[in-house]
Amino acid sequence: MSALRAGARGLGELLITLGVVLLLFVGWQLYWTDFTAERAQASTNNSLQDEWRAHPDTAPGALVNGKVKSVPTGDAFALIRIPRFGKNYVKPIYQGTALSILDKGVGHYPGTAMPGELGNFAVAGHRVTYGKPFNEIATIRPGDAIVVETSNTWYVYRAVRHVIVTPNHVEVVAPVPQHPGQKPTSSWMTMTACHPEFSARERYVEFSELEQVLPKRNGEVPAALAGVRIKS
Repeated sequence: MSALRAGARGLGELLITLGVVLLLFVGWQLYWTDFTAERAQASTNNSLQDEWRAHPDTAPGALVNGKVKSVPTGDAFALIRIPRFGKNYVKPIYQGTALSILDKGVGHYPGTAMPGELGNFAVAGHRVTYGKPFNEIATIRPGDAIVVETSNTWYVYRAVRHVIVTPNHVEVVAPVPQHPGQKPTSSWMTMTACHPEFSARERYVEFSELEQVLPKRNGEVPAALAGVRIKS
């Protein structure tokens, strides 16, 4: 009996230890990754804005001959602001959607349009952990502004509608969202995030349409960003 009690006690201690380790892991995932990612994202925002000010026509995201020049995978080239998410909300947009990139900020789907171009500028972001840039995506309402800033241009999109789909519905990032094979006649932006929170079972997809393209001259800012903090 004593051996049995000792075994049960040992098993109980092991389970308690495993429980503590699990709680620490969850805490790391939910809080520490947010803390470190948000600091890194703020640093990227500042660096990108500094480079834009110094070299507006050659920096990442610059508009050259009417188009945003190509960006190497993993590089930040734009900032996204969504007033619905608060006046201080600003996140970097990187080229690519690999997990290592999404852990740093919002990722641009390779092969989709660049900001302002005809077609579909499609991006993805975490809904939880690593700064959770799209945590509040479900709060966006039709007519809300989604503003993308590049080196020398502002792009103002307006939310139109959303859908919830399974991950295999890749047609949401087609040039005409949800209509693969159709030729685009307007400029769209698609935002995707896992749904529901803490699950990758589905995707929450928000579609918006380009409303305004505003060159960055003399500190001019889109009216859609009235009251929003611009400098990081």
